[in-house]
Amino acid sequence: MTFQAPIWLLLMLAVAALVGLYVVLQLRRTAYAARFSNVDLLASIAPRRPGWRRHVAFGVLLLSLSTLTLAMAKPSTDVRVPRDRATVMLAIDVSLSMGAEDIAPDRITAAKEAAQEFVAVLPERINLGLVAFAGTANTIVPPTTDRAAVVAGIENLQLAEATATGEAIFTSLNAITTFQAQLQSTDEGPPPAAIVLMSDGYRTVGRLETQAVDAAKAAEVPVSTIAFGTDAGTLNLDGEIIPVQVDRMALRMIAEETGGTYKSAESAGQGKEVFADLGSQIGYTTEPREITVWFVGAGLLLAFVATGLALVWTNRLL
Repeated sequence: MTFQAPIWLLLMLAVAALVGLYVVLQLRRTAYAARFSNVDLLASIAPRRPGWRRHVAFGVLLLSLSTLTLAMAKPSTDVRVPRDRATVMLAIDVSLSMGAEDIAPDRITAAKEAAQEFVAVLPERINLGLVAFAGTANTIVPPTTDRAAVVAGIENLQLAEATATGEAIFTSLNAITTFQAQLQSTDEGPPPAAIVLMSDGYRTVGRLETQAVDAAKAAEVPVSTIAFGTDAGTLNLDGEIIPVQVDRMALRMIAEETGGTYKSAESAGQGKEVFADLGSQIGYTTEPREITVWFVGAGLLLAFVATGLALVWTNRLL
């Protein structure tokens, strides 16, 4: 919890001063009673007090004052809210290495299922697009809130030769820029955007990952990456067994340099968890929400309780 107007917390010093004054008055009352030689006469002329109960009423009053003081400081707490007007591009590697069967039933099938999990997790107000990349990178679905179109695009992905990781980022950036240009501008500036890129292999064609990283940094678009597959993955091409390891170093570099998140998934279950986690991170943000009314309500309730206790136990307010 934080306070938007912490200067008001100085009033807590006044509350502390009341505590000190109350203690002094109680000590003076005790000292006065001790000096009075005729105890029977003191009992007859001094009003009968409710003993410890009067301290309870004063304690509740102090709690009320403290709570209202906190209310004046405008307390706020962070709440998780869906992002609005954001654009996310999902880039999926469809190179031939995605046909490896180290992730059952094979990488591409598991990747499709995991990607659909990502679609389901994202808030509906976020615009989501789909890019598929192998030897080239193509925008399959431009940013849209139509989740059915994205799911259909994922289901229809087909494998092809080569891996153009850098081109996938450039194509995603272009799709984001084109889409944002169509949006009505606001004083808040361009809406937030992000790229989620999943790949299992090394770049073989197209522009370098470092060039793509520079472009993403210039556009202030973070690229989160998922290394999908195991180092034991192999591919059978015309009877030849070819190892298809994951380029984790390059994918980690992309994420770290652009401010994204790097994840690794070596099973279908991990892939779904990773996508769900990224969807939660990208789709939601935390915002401070003022909760002053809670403290005002609590303070007033305590004040009423203190008043009631004082009237019932002492027949007076103070």
